[in-house]
Amino acid sequence: MTSIFRTVMGADFDRLHPELRRRFSVGLTSGEACTGRGVMERIWHGGRFVKPFLALGGTRNILVPRAGRRIPFTIENVPYKDTFGRETVTFVRTFDLPGGPRRFDAQMVLSPKGDRVLDYLGTHQHLASDLHFRAEPDGSLLIRSGEHRFREGPVDVRVPELIGGEAQVRESFDDRTGRFRIQVRVVNRYVGPLFGYEGSFEADYTDIRTCGVRPGLRPVREERRA
Repeated sequence: MTSIFRTVMGADFDRLHPELRRRFSVGLTSGEACTGRGVMERIWHGGRFVKPFLALGGTRNILVPRAGRRIPFTIENVPYKDTFGRETVTFVRTFDLPGGPRRFDAQMVLSPKGDRVLDYLGTHQHLASDLHFRAEPDGSLLIRSGEHRFREGPVDVRVPELIGGEAQVRESFDDRTGRFRIQVRVVNRYVGPLFGYEGSFEADYTDIRTCGVRPGLRPVREERRA
């Protein structure tokens, strides 16, 4: 077995910077969890019409409803098996915003065919998206989201492009500073940029057999549908 990210990227995985290869090797096979701590230089939002959607998403730890600069944050990447027996890796981001911390939760699993990563968002995994990974010529990692789906009880519908957004994540490693750099943009094809952030962080690795999965890191509800 190997990490879910190496599985979907195949030989392209080896083109990543060595530090990115280690970070995205986090999984049950490696036995490692990764915790990043750093600063978001900027968290930004689009026009005013975006704010109600961000506020609603914030109630379920989806997106971040407040903008800011120089915001300390933590990202926790911890592997575990979910209630359906699937290897899962957390991408839980906690932003120490004025007025109190806010979280942006995601849990990633391998698709049944092993050809893509499924990204479940929020405390109840109401939103799901396909993610596509690519190594860039400079060794950085580019992640693009595909189709988004909303799931609640018997409801399973595609999120219309009119109100949805395409996420683009770029992660790299700066050898000069010894820090990872990350840039996230969510854009709607009709109205433009909706939300994003950019910053840097340092990473520590721990043995998952020792640290386990801390309480509150897993979602309240897990979604079976892929």
